[in-house]
Amino acid sequence: MAKGKIGGLGDYLREQRLASKLSLRQLADLAGVSNPYLSQIERGLRKPSADVLQQIAKALRISSEQLYVQAGILDPREGLEGTTETAILGDPRLTERQKQSLLDVYTSFLAMNAGEGTARPPETPTAEAPSTERE
Repeated sequence: MAKGKIGGLGDYLREQRLASKLSLRQLADLAGVSNPYLSQIERGLRKPSADVLQQIAKALRISSEQLYVQAGILDPREGLEGTTETAILGDPRLTERQKQSLLDVYTSFLAMNAGEGTARPPETPTAEAPSTERE
């Protein structure tokens, strides 16, 4: 996960809020977060959870993935990358800690596979069945 993009997220949120012609208070009400908390996010003082980003995205009527990229939660790579991360982050049945754990494991598997030059794990040899013939 990229770090140090909290300020970038705040600037992006402010731009989206102003483009939607919403005051800070209006967006906070629509997103279900407090006005001071949203202000801290916009000023780069707080890093919101994926759930809060999802609420803000819904209130702004933009894709939550855009906010995840701005927050450094998702890589902006094109193609199929991001769909697994998006599914994990968007699953309401998981806690924030569980989501982060799954993302960490997934990322480590991708890195391991990239190092091996393969996209799938190597086949494991199966044990041979013992012979039923008598010698």
